[in-house]
Amino acid sequence: MTNESSPEPGKSLFSLQRRERLMEELRAHGAITVRDIAAKLGVSELTIRRDVNTLADEGLVSRVHGGATLPSPLDRSAAVGRPSAHSYSIGMVVPSLDYYWPQVISGARGEAEVQNLRILVRGSAYDAADNRRQVQALLDTQNIDGLIVAPDMGGEHGKELLRWLNALPIPVIMAERRAPSEIPSHRLEWVATDHSFGAGMAVRHLWQEGHRMIGCLTDSTSPTSPHVVRGWKQALAALKIPLEKSIHEDSAKLDNGDRAKHFDRVLELCRSSGTTAMLVHSDTQAVAFVQHCVDRGVDVPGSMAIVGYDDEVAYLAEPAISAVRPPKSYVGKVAVQLMAARLAEGRMRPVHRIDLNPELIVRDSSLGAPRGLAGVALEDSL
Repeated sequence: MTNESSPEPGKSLFSLQRRERLMEELRAHGAITVRDIAAKLGVSELTIRRDVNTLADEGLVSRVHGGATLPSPLDRSAAVGRPSAHSYSIGMVVPSLDYYWPQVISGARGEAEVQNLRILVRGSAYDAADNRRQVQALLDTQNIDGLIVAPDMGGEHGKELLRWLNALPIPVIMAERRAPSEIPSHRLEWVATDHSFGAGMAVRHLWQEGHRMIGCLTDSTSPTSPHVVRGWKQALAALKIPLEKSIHEDSAKLDNGDRAKHFDRVLELCRSSGTTAMLVHSDTQAVAFVQHCVDRGVDVPGSMAIVGYDDEVAYLAEPAISAVRPPKSYVGKVAVQLMAARLAEGRMRPVHRIDLNPELIVRDSSLGAPRGLAGVALEDSL
């Protein structure tokens, strides 16, 4: 009796020969029973059942009770259940696996299944050197046919990374990134959320709720923040809100103690400028700001309306925070669609660069016109 628990090269070859004998018997007789073929080949019935299952999964036989027959056109179970070989392998490198990016990955994997592509995901950091290490690891070990990546583009290291990505011999599609015009990137494609549009939606919503001075609180270390700030400024200009009197503060790299002092300063600026609403990126920062307002006795939304950005945890706050929601899963889905089209059509296909609009999810934190004594309420709270 053959033991296949730890196959060796000789045993693997015998498995193949055994299955060839099964096929010979089937071609000669049209059907086999597990009991008969096990006795004829001198192996266990369990071994033959495994062989039958393997051949059935490959579409070479049809399973029947106690044995197998040659495949019938009426038997679709093997074809349906058998995983087909992937046409291409796609590497995917993202800067985080626990915030924002899981939904992007989910969208990419769902579309990859539809497109019969294999997705190989590696987590990285918001760091150009680490981005390059993770991409190189995929190139060295996985034989990938294309790359979806969200690179860090800051500083000279980021610019050099973009040049390197543009020169790779495989297609590269950036997710939630756009190459700056000064960097040669004629081969790079991308799909990204129009964050400027999203910020403008938030400002207009706050305007419609009665707010006439609308500030912006962002994190300069985030690749998204420059686009949010640009959209905020453009919306202020369109609504004729004076930019020079509007609050824009950076909340980057603040620990808990510094954050409290920083938020106190923001509330003081709001009081002195008559600002009654803030757009805050990201929504984790928005949650912290709402909590600080509550701790200081500032009513949200009565004295301070708040809209967050990203909509990852905004709904968990009390009150729940209105937030701009990027189409994260669609970013991943469309990136895979672009890659599938690029691999199918090759260099004859024009370079595609796609913007997707986010949506505004309105919750309690931004509803209701500001109270007439909002400035007094802020002053009393400080």
